[in-house]
Amino acid sequence: MNETIMVVDDEREIADLVEFYLTNEGYLVHKFYNGNDALACAERCRLDLAILDVMLPDVDGCEVCRRVRERHTYPILMLTAKAEEIDKITGLALGADDYITKPFRPLELVARVKAQLRRYTRYNEPPDTRGDGRERVLSVRGLTLNLDSHECALDERPVQLTPIEFGILRLLCDTPGKVIPAEEIFERVWGEKALNNANNTVMVHIRHLRGKLRDSTERPKYIRTVWGVGYKLEK
Repeated sequence: MNETIMVVDDEREIADLVEFYLTNEGYLVHKFYNGNDALACAERCRLDLAILDVMLPDVDGCEVCRRVRERHTYPILMLTAKAEEIDKITGLALGADDYITKPFRPLELVARVKAQLRRYTRYNEPPDTRGDGRERVLSVRGLTLNLDSHECALDERPVQLTPIEFGILRLLCDTPGKVIPAEEIFERVWGEKALNNANNTVMVHIRHLRGKLRDSTERPKYIRTVWGVGYKLEK
């Protein structure tokens, strides 16, 4: 089945261009020019990825992202015409997986889409069948990650994670107590070479993870920042 992508941008030329390139790659595209129509589509359609412009005429892209993320874990890619880092960080903090700044090269956008879909598909593959009937589980002080079902629980309470968040937490849980540099986290989880904004991108996702785990920066129970080095999961 072809992946289905929602494209939302009030600049019709951009939305049409993105639709053309994605359709040419074999994706099914739902295209909208405002946030309300996008939210309606997110409720009624099965989607594999969403591309959201930050600036929309009614409900802005960040609010659409926040409301989609309340119920869905598929990747969200934000488009922004603003150069300020705060706009990018806001989108990531609300649950977006990546962002790209306008003007952009369509082929770069397609490459980002493919990378996000590969990651999402990998995290949602059927359980590993090894013949022994056992599930692969990582457990650290009440925090549990089921690697087969890609589910997370904290003290037996389900925690909904995006694929990126699950990937970061899995990496930290694999080696509790070991400090992992932000650049290494980015390259291993995103599957891309770390660029200038990699540290900020990882930082925002770590902050989002802490919120979901009811953790704190000052007295972390799980994720500790080792300033100037990286992050580690407390043993």
